[in-house]
Amino acid sequence: MADASRRPGGRLAGLPLRSRLALLTALAVALAVAVCAGAAWFLVRGQLRSSLDDALRETRADPAGVQAVLAQRSWEGCQDPPAGADAVPELVDSTIQVVDSQGNRCVLAGQVTLEVTDSDIAVAQRRLGESLHDAEASDGTTYRVMTRPLEGRLAGNGGAVSVARPMTEVDEPLRSLAFVLALVAAAGAVGAAGIGVGLARTGLRPVDRLTHAAEHIARTEDLTVRIPVTGDDEIARLSRSFNSMTEALASSRELQRQLIADAGHELRTPLTSLRTNVELLVRSEEAGRPLPEEDRRRLLASVTAQLGELAALIGDLQELSRPEAAAGGGRREVVALHEAAGRAVSRARLRAGGLPIASELHPWYVRAEPAALERVVVNLLDNALKFGAADPRGVEVGLRDGVLRIRDHGPGIPPDELPHVFERFWRAPAARGLPGSGLGLSIVARTVREAGGAVELRPAAGGGTEALLALPGAPVPPPEVPPEVSPGDVPY
Repeated sequence: MADASRRPGGRLAGLPLRSRLALLTALAVALAVAVCAGAAWFLVRGQLRSSLDDALRETRADPAGVQAVLAQRSWEGCQDPPAGADAVPELVDSTIQVVDSQGNRCVLAGQVTLEVTDSDIAVAQRRLGESLHDAEASDGTTYRVMTRPLEGRLAGNGGAVSVARPMTEVDEPLRSLAFVLALVAAAGAVGAAGIGVGLARTGLRPVDRLTHAAEHIARTEDLTVRIPVTGDDEIARLSRSFNSMTEALASSRELQRQLIADAGHELRTPLTSLRTNVELLVRSEEAGRPLPEEDRRRLLASVTAQLGELAALIGDLQELSRPEAAAGGGRREVVALHEAAGRAVSRARLRAGGLPIASELHPWYVRAEPAALERVVVNLLDNALKFGAADPRGVEVGLRDGVLRIRDHGPGIPPDELPHVFERFWRAPAARGLPGSGLGLSIVARTVREAGGAVELRPAAGGGTEALLALPGAPVPPPEVPPEVSPGDVPY
């Protein structure tokens, strides 16, 4: 496997985030300063060259002076710069030479001779009006040269005058400027690196707090830790999300602990009773004194009932232990609520002990898991039968406009106990002696919430309690069309 440092960006990726931010900030500032410095250098260079060209245009040789020099010196004798008395003091800053149409030169002023170019000859021959170019002097220095046609009486014989000034007037300031800009760029990069470190340290301080909090939770499992949140930026949103996550984890742990404690408490009662009955049977057999047959049958019936209660409690615990997304246990589909309620009523009548159950169910379709929906109705009916068993009027079940109403004529539930009826393992003080685990209504609330509905218990008019279950409607499924029967399939 290739080393990470050898891959593109591997070395940068191996640095801490704070160092990467500082380095990237320094690189960005250095690049910006370099671009600005380069632009400034080229701008100044253009301005200096333009100023030099303007100075050359303003430097003109006096035609009379040129004629006087040429009269004193022959073309053959003025190939080199003039010296002594022949020098022109007022023109020592420039080099001036005359070029004829054949390319011969005569140096009028200056200390060097200039290379005669084709453009200079073209101006001397009147084929060009002006020539502005760089040329190399006899001492190897580069000069800026302006060549214009001769004026005055010499103009009739052709020829041109070249005025030149050394490019050192431009190059030396540019070298100094380049040095200064390089120092400014280096200082800017170093300063940007320092500022980047400071900004990274300040900007990542909330991330450091978040990291320390996460490490503390991983080390101590303390979910009470919260991060202070200020502002409304991305870091603040991350901190709020972290606080929400730890709060949800703490709540989940508390619910889990409470479920385990409540389950242990509820399991203890049937297990204790079951153990007592079994020990009684064992002792009677070991002592050789069998129990009377009637007592034995009652004892075995009690053991069977306790085993059934224990199995139901374990089933309810398994149902509640699953995540809500999987609590339905199956795929949601369009279900006829009136048909599910009818089946639940039929099941409830088998164990109602002769207590009447009146039903009036209008069609209503919902989207839910069929088995879970039927269990919801069964649990509500069992709850109504349990508390309304003493009244001969029985239980009333009605379904209209998506609201299922189950009403009993029992003693009712006190108003201060209604907010707790859907809590796990909660049982009213008056119902502690009745069978049940206190999980049925909790399962009802969970299943209904997952299906997008609502359920509540409230006092009924005239006494008793009524349960209201409301579920959103779903499109009515198309009727099933029986398959076509061919004549060959009809038995004779």
